[in-house]
Amino acid sequence: QVQLVESGGGSVQAGGSLTLSCAASGYSYSLGCMGWFRQVPGKEREGVATIDSTGITRYSNSVKGRFTISRDNAKPAAYLQMDSLKLEDTAMYYCAARPRIYCATVANSLSPTRVEYWGQGTQVTVDS
Repeated sequence: QVQLVESGGGSVQAGGSLTLSCAASGYSYSLGCMGWFRQVPGKEREGVATIDSTGITRYSNSVKGRFTISRDNAKPAAYLQMDSLKLEDTAMYYCAARPRIYCATVANSLSPTRVEYWGQGTQVTVDS
């Protein structure tokens, strides 16, 4: 059984930074592909960034160059450093985990339908 616990959300002004953390537990095979997704009310959940156990990263076009995903396989944990935050980054952010094969392509890694385990979410609010 995999458990994911997010932390680090909050309110920040546009242009500011936040770092999200995801503490994970469970079988390492199921943590091979970890990532962050986000959702706003009335919209579908969307992929933000993923990282596999070897460190290969994928980003959505909307955050590329502003967000950085990383992981610590020893803990295990995943992180999302968010810089130059915009109003449109406001959302509930979810940590996700599944086997490494699902990180193989951009399409698969950023698709929420391929996720096996979700955290409870942490709210990020960006205001002007």
